Amino acid sequence: MIDKSLITGSTTTLILKLLEERDMYGYQMIETLAKKSDDTFNLKAGTLYPILHNLEKEGMVESYEEKADGARIRKYYHLTSKGRKLLVGKKQEWVEYTTAVNKVLNGGVRIAVIG
Repeated sequence: MIDKSLITGSTTTLILKLLEERDMYGYQMIETLAKKSDDTFNLKAGTLYPILHNLEKEGMVESYEEKADGARIRKYYHLTSKGRKLLVGKKQEWVEYTTAVNKVLNGGVRIAVIG
């Protein structure tokens, strides 16, 4: 079980990454994130939507409505160019953070990261 505080710090980055791949609606993001993480990340709507609204307010994402399943209208989110730049920065920040943590956990020895 992963400590919730570790998950909280990476949620925005994970949402941005999902939206980099394609436009999605909220429940779709929740399901995709759970599936891609083997259920490690199980966001609640009450966690996701405030993050999305904040990202939209900051111009990182835009939303639009589209009909689905006949009459149902869903609100989709789209990553903006500003959001893409933020994601690049967040990815670099994550690499630096995990590298530093791994160095400490390995007694100060840098381990090679393949990938």
